[in-house]
Amino acid sequence: MLGAALLKLPFATTGSVSWLDALFTSTSAMTVTGLAVVDTGTAYTTFGQVVILGLIQVGGLGIMSFAMLIYLMLGKKIGFKERLIVQQALNQTSVGGVVRLVKHLFVFSFIVEGFAMILLAAEWIPEYGWKDGLYYSLFHSISAFNNAGFSIWSDSLMGYVGNPLVNFVISGLFILGGIGFTVLTDLWYSKKLQKLSLHTKLMLLGTLVINVAAILVIFALEFNNPKTLANLPAMDKILGAYFQAVTPRTAGFNSLDIGSMEDSTIIFTILLMFIGAGSASTGGGIKLTTFLVITLAVIAFLKQRKEIFIFRRRIAETFIYKSLAISMISVVLVFTAMFLLSMSEKGVPFIQILFEVVSAFGTVGLSMGLTGSLTEFGKGIIIFVMFVGKLGPLTLAFSLAKPGTDKISYPKEDILTG
Repeated sequence: MLGAALLKLPFATTGSVSWLDALFTSTSAMTVTGLAVVDTGTAYTTFGQVVILGLIQVGGLGIMSFAMLIYLMLGKKIGFKERLIVQQALNQTSVGGVVRLVKHLFVFSFIVEGFAMILLAAEWIPEYGWKDGLYYSLFHSISAFNNAGFSIWSDSLMGYVGNPLVNFVISGLFILGGIGFTVLTDLWYSKKLQKLSLHTKLMLLGTLVINVAAILVIFALEFNNPKTLANLPAMDKILGAYFQAVTPRTAGFNSLDIGSMEDSTIIFTILLMFIGAGSASTGGGIKLTTFLVITLAVIAFLKQRKEIFIFRRRIAETFIYKSLAISMISVVLVFTAMFLLSMSEKGVPFIQILFEVVSAFGTVGLSMGLTGSLTEFGKGIIIFVMFVGKLGPLTLAFSLAKPGTDKISYPKEDILTG
């Protein structure tokens, strides 16, 4: 609401922007989604764009993290209650080390964003001049690391589909941001691979496998599509397939025209967006570890094993139930939003509605072109989905449900399933 109020100031926009559009933009920035109902580069002044950047930075690193940073700067003592809140906000398994994690989170984030800005400036200062080149580099560095997907240009990064520097710097930023700060901290302190936590091992292996598989699939599906890869030089085809394969897991930038992709590619991209990034990261979705736990549970069931083992470690039943709960609530949320949008957005193809909803839920920001033509009711639905996607479906469910303990038990009886 504060962001929407700032974006409604006369010197924040170049023209007239409605309250709903300002709220949509603010929510999209705060939830680091990247969906835009108006063009960021032309509808907002430099002040408005800086407001959006501020919302992206706060949303990406977390409100609780910024609150703790202010506490530390003021010299206030961080009590157990505050540590517990930050532990839950950052999705940590214990209270110990959360203050250190927050400190490292900020230091690492600012160093990475600054270094990336310098690399991008080497490309964009010769092209746009010192002032614009530095500003564009800063804007896209913050947007990419926080997995926001906001761009100064209306076609995102389509103009740089064959530029290795822009492709690898931007993708490197959102992969680092999306892998999770817990993983990055663990990598920093663990001297040996064997000492890495199970979560870190799952995230690294899962990210590598899913990214490689996505690159191969999208390259194969779009290779003969004249509207995307077919007419590009060989190296540009590889770069285009690479960037478009790693961006759906919450980044939101695109170097290829999303609306021109094959239906099979769109469906595959929807799956990637739904899976999302890592826990305690700047990204959204059900999270990669949630997807991996459910996959491992299915494999264990098919092999008639009672427990899940991976990397010589056992995964507790609690995490299996949690993963199932997250996935089920997410599916219900996506289905409900699709149902409502199918009533409000008359004449819009179903696949566009599905793509838009999953993009909002996964806080991705990719769009097939529907965002700008949404009705007011449709914008309200997408705002809510972005908010829940950032907050987390399980957090919302916990806030609405009343916790209770079973005082009695009942006889067991089997039912038919499958």
